[in-house]
Amino acid sequence: MAGGFFLKNKSGTAGKKRKLTKKLGKKPVKNDKNTKDISEIEEDEDDDSELSAGSGLESGSDAEEEEETVQEKKLRLAKEYIKQLEKSEEEKENANAIDNDAIAHRLEQDALEDAGRLHKFVASRLLEPDATTFRVLKGHRLPLTAVVISDDGKFIFSASKCGLIIKWDLTSGSKLGSIQRKASKNSTEETKIGHSGQVLALALSTDFKYLASAGQDRVIHIWDPDTLEHIHTFKGHRSQITALSFRKREHQLFSGSHDKTVKVWNLKEMAYVETLFGHEDAVMSTSSLLRDRLVTCGARDRSVRLWKIPEESQLVFQTNIGSSIECSSMLNEEYFISGGDDGSLSIWFVRKKRPVTLRTNAHTREGQRETWVTSVEALPFTDIVASGSNDGYIKLWKCEKSFRSLMPLYTIPVNGFVNCLRFSSSGDHLICAMGQEHRLGRWERIKEAKNSILVIPLTYKDADDT
Repeated sequence: MAGGFFLKNKSGTAGKKRKLTKKLGKKPVKNDKNTKDISEIEEDEDDDSELSAGSGLESGSDAEEEEETVQEKKLRLAKEYIKQLEKSEEEKENANAIDNDAIAHRLEQDALEDAGRLHKFVASRLLEPDATTFRVLKGHRLPLTAVVISDDGKFIFSASKCGLIIKWDLTSGSKLGSIQRKASKNSTEETKIGHSGQVLALALSTDFKYLASAGQDRVIHIWDPDTLEHIHTFKGHRSQITALSFRKREHQLFSGSHDKTVKVWNLKEMAYVETLFGHEDAVMSTSSLLRDRLVTCGARDRSVRLWKIPEESQLVFQTNIGSSIECSSMLNEEYFISGGDDGSLSIWFVRKKRPVTLRTNAHTREGQRETWVTSVEALPFTDIVASGSNDGYIKLWKCEKSFRSLMPLYTIPVNGFVNCLRFSSSGDHLICAMGQEHRLGRWERIKEAKNSILVIPLTYKDADDT
């Protein structure tokens, strides 16, 4: 009974172990030093589950931290984007402010220029012309009488006593075309539209739409400066026409003649407008800027006149020095300069009847006291003036800010009569019409002189260098 009891207990214990092992899903292991007890395994599994639970908590808190970082990043990027927008808007506002300032400055400059109170004092920056850069353009057989340059500085037109008009390319110095003298009635050549005598005056509109020419034949021809085709002919003067000028930015043309009159023409309508009477001798030059007014000089009547076209009035400026005023040019709407046969240069102010500046003996020839001024030209709205004579020099002058004095800048040696001077609108070139004789007579001849155009480049120091 005892044996049966022990067997029973034994089998029962083994059965319990097998059931427990089966229940745990593991094989029974021996309980020795190299193995663990089942209860230890169960404890390990509990610990692992606790560790797993702990790991799950840690990973959860990391995710929360990462989620916070993303939000902060989004917030930071949003702030940066807003700053960029603000900066962009600020730059636009600054650009607009700069544009508005530039426009306001330009309008102010235009208003001052139109009022005749704009003065660009650049003479102190003008460098001495380099003779090695001068160019001579040859193409006229007889002395040159007139020259003009386009407002963009690309083209030159020249005229001479032979009745020929030539168009030049300023950059290359090459001929681009010509307007020939009209054939005489007895000539076998085909009669063409052109001047039948000497061409004594040229004028070019600011927009390069019209070229005007006139001379001994008492007519004014209007040409297309681009193609050199004839457009129109004006008649009305009773003697040779010696002066032409366009009002700047307009198609209003002025002509002066030896018949002592000045005529006004409207090229938009191709019509005669009116005649201005007052000079007691030949009108030698005409000069006009932006306003509807004109400056002329009357040779031996020794007067310079300012014509106010809309008011139909004139201001007379008289000089007692010399016997003739040969040329004139407007400095701005309130000041103008003239040259006389006594070698003097005079600066006039619209509110004074006498010169505010008188420079005697501006041109003198060796062995003589004085030589007449044959041409004078001002670079408009600046303090630079050029004058020429037959004394062998072209002279550049500086007008003081008050226009109360005229100081010499540079002397340029030349050979012959300086019959016409023209500045380019930018002031980077001075164009000279040279001849062996005076443009209106043959009382003196310089045989060694060349009938040509002299192109003088002008350079300036940077404003920072002054």
